[in-house]
Amino acid sequence: MIVTSSTARFLGFSAGPSLKHFILKQQVLNLYRSAIRATGSLPRHARSETIAWVRHEFERNRHLEDTEKIKDKLAACERELRQVLPALRR
Repeated sequence: MIVTSSTARFLGFSAGPSLKHFILKQQVLNLYRSAIRATGSLPRHARSETIAWVRHEFERNRHLEDTEKIKDKLAACERELRQVLPALRR
């Protein structure tokens, strides 16, 4: 039996993430990695607190699926991280 995408949606199956989701996921991971690297010049105590804050912010928005909301959060997060971590490269 061949299952088309419309039949799969009708049966409740997900077609999986789209190409946009894949690209956005890579952008989010790159921003996260850059933020962690940018904390390298901070003192040890400040670095651990900053890493915990960065991780919390990313985890808080992990549930997002709408590509436009993800793009908006990604841009806002990048702006906020640039203010807190001037060494952030992108």
